[in-house]
Amino acid sequence: MSENYGIIASFPDTPSFFHAAEKVRDAGYKKWDTYSSFPVHGMPAAQGQPRSKVPVFTFCGGLCGFSLGLFLVWYMNAFNYPLIIRGQPFFSPVFPFPIMYELTILLSAFGTLGGMFITNLLPQHYNSLFNSEKFLEVSGDRLVIAIEARDAKYDSAETARFLEEIGGTDIEEVSA
Repeated sequence: MSENYGIIASFPDTPSFFHAAEKVRDAGYKKWDTYSSFPVHGMPAAQGQPRSKVPVFTFCGGLCGFSLGLFLVWYMNAFNYPLIIRGQPFFSPVFPFPIMYELTILLSAFGTLGGMFITNLLPQHYNSLFNSEKFLEVSGDRLVIAIEARDAKYDSAETARFLEEIGGTDIEEVSA
């Protein structure tokens, strides 16, 4: 295990930041990320990130909510306490629609929240990048690319040289 977290480099403007991310991706680095105080359109594609898996969690939550609502109404009306009212059937999938709809929306929201926590590895209360004063300026106007030391391609001197070649400034090695 290395004693440093990795190397960060700042970029002067959004286009150079975007193209630098493409170059880092094309160079074959796997353990790296970009940081900015605003969303950069197209950055996930420039980083080579796959599509998010959060919609799968949302769909599963919604499906569970719909099924739970349908089962709940069936159980209460047709199985647990059936009442004969004007000769109508004990269960019909039409009348419990509000219950099914509300449970679908509720459990979809919970699925989305849970999926974001799971896929984003949250909560993460500490990151070694917080040790860098330059990184803390990301909340203002700094655009930063960080390459982690645990990347298989990482070499301290070579990675710093690479970041300088692609336009990085204020290159700093961050301790773990």
